[in-house]
Amino acid sequence: MATLTRILVLAGMVAAMAPHGLSAQAPGGEMPPPAVTVVTLKAEDVTLTASLPGRVVASAEAELRPQVGGLIVERLFEEGSEVAEGDPLYRIDPRSYGAAVAQAQAALAQAQAQADAARREAERVVTLRDRRVASEQTQDSAIAARDAAEAGVKAAEAQLLTAQIDLDRTTITAPLDGVIGLAQASPGALVTAGQATPLAVIRRIDPVRVDVTQSAAEITRWQRMGAEAALPRGTDRTVTLRLPDGSTYEHTGSMTAAEPHVDETTGVITLRMEFANPDGFLLPGMFVLADIPQGQLKDAILAPQEAVSRDRRGRPVAMVVNDQNVVEERTLEVAQDRGNHWIVTDGLAPGDRVVVAGLQRIGPGATVVPQERGAEGATAPAEGQPAPAGQATEDTADASGN
Repeated sequence: MATLTRILVLAGMVAAMAPHGLSAQAPGGEMPPPAVTVVTLKAEDVTLTASLPGRVVASAEAELRPQVGGLIVERLFEEGSEVAEGDPLYRIDPRSYGAAVAQAQAALAQAQAQADAARREAERVVTLRDRRVASEQTQDSAIAARDAAEAGVKAAEAQLLTAQIDLDRTTITAPLDGVIGLAQASPGALVTAGQATPLAVIRRIDPVRVDVTQSAAEITRWQRMGAEAALPRGTDRTVTLRLPDGSTYEHTGSMTAAEPHVDETTGVITLRMEFANPDGFLLPGMFVLADIPQGQLKDAILAPQEAVSRDRRGRPVAMVVNDQNVVEERTLEVAQDRGNHWIVTDGLAPGDRVVVAGLQRIGPGATVVPQERGAEGATAPAEGQPAPAGQATEDTADASGN
């Protein structure tokens, strides 16, 4: 008896639920067309960009190396500080170079004295020659001795200048403005002229350069597109940077040069950009992505990314609702992404209505009730959620046996 009672209770619950399950059915037991959310497309001119990997490079860099040898007696800078051109950075023991200067000064004085004597002697011989007392040969010899003595003065002056330059080089100065790195030598170290290891490195990091690479094949493709794809005058040509954490660098830059050479190993061409770096945020060696405007497509279609999927062959496809509210599948050609849209060059036309929600309940050839996104009640129910009154899903239809 208890078992019979439970069966009757369950039967009553099923009977109570049956009207709700059948209320969505149209007369005759047929399901109404499912509602989908669509977006009506329009054409517009789109600037195409290329995201290229690159590294930050200092706009100027100098490695400090001694030009004379000796012992370092003093370091005159703080590591990591900013230095100006001409600032003294290291001092090398100058005593031997000071002695060389004194010796060169003495040699110059001796050469000048000899030149003065030779000059006076030549003047006397010329006077005697005018009186026909001295021979012409004597006059020529005196003039030659005078000229040789004057040449000796110039040689002594050059030796003094060389000694003075070497003495000045005992103070190593900054060749440019920038930020100096870690010191690689300390006081007491013995250094030599032109040694392989630099004493420190100075880098100018405001502005900085960014060197990126692009494949020669990609550049050739742009060139083949010709003037139709070229950026028109007045188009924003600024370059933006994406940092390693995915954020966008606050300052924009511009392209300054392109290497007219293809790397034989990698098949890429190097492009160079320049960016302001007043806060020193970009550091040499940092990896970045540069978004570079490279062309323009006229009358391109921006399709929402949620409207585009892939078929079994991996081709991009979209579901389009035609004028008879019948779903069509379109195969697309996509140039690149732009934010939350795909730039479509073929497969879609202005005025097409692409399905952005409700894709799981439809297929090619299905009749649907399209609702424009943004309009009241336009959002299709999520998969697995109950449909609004008067709207049934495929799951409901299957459950009813139709």
